[in-house]
Amino acid sequence: MARLLIAETFQVSIKLLCNGHVAFGLFCSALALSTAHAQTVQPASGEQKPERAPYKKVVGAHKNEVRSSSANVEQIMATARRTRSEQTVNHTQLQRILPGINPVKALEILPGVVFENADPWGNNEQNSSLYIHGFNQNQLGFTLDGVPLGDQSYGNYNGLSPQRAAISENIGSATVATGAGALGTASTSNLGGSLEFTTQDPLHKAGGQISQTFGSWSTFRTFARVDTGDFGHNNSAYVSWARQDARAWDFAGHQGGNQVNAKFVHDGSHDKITTFFDWSDKVEPNEDGIVEPSGGSMYVRPFLYPNLNEAVNYYKNAANIAGNNYRNYYSDAQREDFLAYTKWTHDFSAHLHWTNQIYYHHDMGEGVVAGPISAAGLPTLFGAYFPNASSSDLSNVFGGSGMATRTTEYWDNRGGLMSTLRYEVGHHHIELGGWYERNNNTQARRWYAFDINNPTTPYDRQQNPLIHQYTNYFYTNTWTTHLQDSWQITRNFMLNAGFKSELVYTNGTLPVAALPGSLSPKTAETIPGGRIAAVRPFLPSFGALWNFTPHEQWFANIQENMRSFQDTGYGNASPWGMTSQQAFENFKKNGKPETSWTYETGLRTNRNVKLGPLTHISGQLEYYHVHFSNRLLAVASSAYNSNVSYIIGSSTILTNVGSVSTDGMDFSFTAQFGPHFSFYNALSYNKSVYNDDYFSGTTQVHTAGKNVVGLPDWTEKFVASTNWGNFYGQFIGDVIGRRYTTYTNDLSVKSYALFSINAGYTIKGIPHVQGLKVQGNITNLTNTRAWSTLSTSQASGQYTAYPMAPRMFFLTVGASF
Repeated sequence: MARLLIAETFQVSIKLLCNGHVAFGLFCSALALSTAHAQTVQPASGEQKPERAPYKKVVGAHKNEVRSSSANVEQIMATARRTRSEQTVNHTQLQRILPGINPVKALEILPGVVFENADPWGNNEQNSSLYIHGFNQNQLGFTLDGVPLGDQSYGNYNGLSPQRAAISENIGSATVATGAGALGTASTSNLGGSLEFTTQDPLHKAGGQISQTFGSWSTFRTFARVDTGDFGHNNSAYVSWARQDARAWDFAGHQGGNQVNAKFVHDGSHDKITTFFDWSDKVEPNEDGIVEPSGGSMYVRPFLYPNLNEAVNYYKNAANIAGNNYRNYYSDAQREDFLAYTKWTHDFSAHLHWTNQIYYHHDMGEGVVAGPISAAGLPTLFGAYFPNASSSDLSNVFGGSGMATRTTEYWDNRGGLMSTLRYEVGHHHIELGGWYERNNNTQARRWYAFDINNPTTPYDRQQNPLIHQYTNYFYTNTWTTHLQDSWQITRNFMLNAGFKSELVYTNGTLPVAALPGSLSPKTAETIPGGRIAAVRPFLPSFGALWNFTPHEQWFANIQENMRSFQDTGYGNASPWGMTSQQAFENFKKNGKPETSWTYETGLRTNRNVKLGPLTHISGQLEYYHVHFSNRLLAVASSAYNSNVSYIIGSSTILTNVGSVSTDGMDFSFTAQFGPHFSFYNALSYNKSVYNDDYFSGTTQVHTAGKNVVGLPDWTEKFVASTNWGNFYGQFIGDVIGRRYTTYTNDLSVKSYALFSINAGYTIKGIPHVQGLKVQGNITNLTNTRAWSTLSTSQASGQYTAYPMAPRMFFLTVGASF
């Protein structure tokens, strides 16, 4: 009942906002989905957010609910009223930051979120990094409309990135739970929070949208969508297409591809059926990072492609490829994905609801590097497969160019189903749910000739390998269940308790093994592997929510989580990445999966004020503590050579290196100054430290008390907005503090401030056109030179950093019909 009461309160506020201000028309339509999703007071911290409001009722708002009565507030982000911290960026704000943006990048304006990428859209997956409250992207949970997206590893094995799962323009909202995700989140990697992306439903009125973006570095992005409107008995659908092509800013490669989405919804009186389809085909030439300290003033390390003659001559000079910062000819990520799901929600009554969902995902991918055959430990590899070949012979074997092409090839077939039953009885809201997934994935390392007379490009799929170095097959069965009860003790106070069971069983096999002596060091070997389980039948969660005034709220949440082992092979932080079968068997017997306890509490406010020009204020202050146990690290088993970068991998041992403690605070607020101006600000402090030293071989690495690498202590974000009728504008700032780059904290990168602006105008009154929208964006406004993503190092004295994309200009013209 409390949930329905507060939902109605917020809906009334939104209606006042939309009816009273034409300028908010686009905002209101985009907010329609995210308000039901994020602004409703929910009775349980772990409750799956209902996608529909069955048996709609008109209920008066209770006087003690936290609510906004302002009719003039355009929200940059929405704060969910839950026992955990959860905030949402809506569709309108996503596309204002930059049309076509990766929705994860749009979340970087939220407190506690640190996202880095060398691409202005945030699309480049190789050099993408995300940290939330001390955890990186592989330790968070990701879903799209409830479908699991995996742990976001660049080496695909159990999912796909959000921007490949749905077209950016079709994302209705992006939500992040910074502390701990809902118990029903379909993820086995969320030691920390979770990120949930929701696609827009079809419109009830037939129509279409088309937009075109032009910009710096030959950017050309097209988006088109056709909605059927309502047809038959409560049916609606849309189909959309997007194509992006943009030149990489530091070399002559083009990034982009094609993507298609289709969605069908049947919304009956007691049943809602949703079907969604996504096809994505992208080719993404990668940036190359700078190994620091570089001994010079290197800021970019561009590829030599498409200048083949320059590359051949460059590789003839041994001095050019003696160090870590030699230049490859090209590198790219090729990914083709098919994703589909069907979801059915049935309302047995006003108090009993049942949701079922089935999904399937198929991925075919390659990570490709074309470079010199004499660099990065390759003579060791080629010497094993061609033991009698001289350097000149090897050059001829690989096509006479002095180059070879390495691929890591991925095939991923996974499918699953989820079922959730929700029952409201008395003052209790009970939820019981389960998730099963079967994932069959393959990862293969192969080497191909680079023919001087028939050179390949970053956009070609490789054919006829010379060397099948190794191939791993993984078969994983995942079972999770959760049960929780939310007890509305009084109108203003609620408690919830529940637990999650997580059982993950993986069988890793090696049908193709590397030849003896082909790996680095020569004593390393790929292993046959075997079966390992990651099982925790009881992961508890407790929460409380108290509306102690009509406009203020206190929340608290405690939750335990587990991360299952990654299904990856040689050179990775995985049991199957061990370089001896004995080490694998020992880990199988004694190894433990990573776990965490998250504690979070905070205050929220949302009220109208009369303080001069200030008319409305909303905000949240949160404190959190995390204890992360059994941290697993792939520790080098041999002496580290800082002068050599091995692209063939190196021998590692998966090691439990102790625990990490995190304490932090997030403070965010939105101040509204009358109907035309608002200011959003998010200030965060995070202190994450290693609690233990560990050994690399016989060398003790002194990390106890050191800061976790890649994480700034302080971040500051803001968005200053103005709206005047059909015109809007925003000035956005993102300040990232100093980040340590080595586990021993002997090296760091300095802080930076990044700014961007956007402005748009909607032209009305054109016959047969609902609106013609023109928007301009400038990213990296001050052309700041700084390091974005960091590839941190266990060793002292070295790390790899990727440059910040320079200032870029974009113009988008779009029309709706």
